[in-house]
Amino acid sequence: MSTHTYSVSEIVGSSPEGMDAAIRNAIARASKTIRNIDWFEVVSVRGHADEEQVLHFQVTLKVGFRLEDPED
Repeated sequence: MSTHTYSVSEIVGSSPEGMDAAIRNAIARASKTIRNIDWFEVVSVRGHADEEQVLHFQVTLKVGFRLEDPED
């Protein structure tokens, strides 16, 4: 079994459509500049509301990505 070392970055995804969409947007965007994303953890959820209506969701994530082996 191989061993891996990970780094963790904190990012915030947003969407007017919901928390799931905010998470998916964050991971999709992060994957454009971060290789080897293996996991995420939801740290917090917040949103923007106007009177009785939710307008926008923001989800803070910790994203774990595998560091590349210098021998590869």
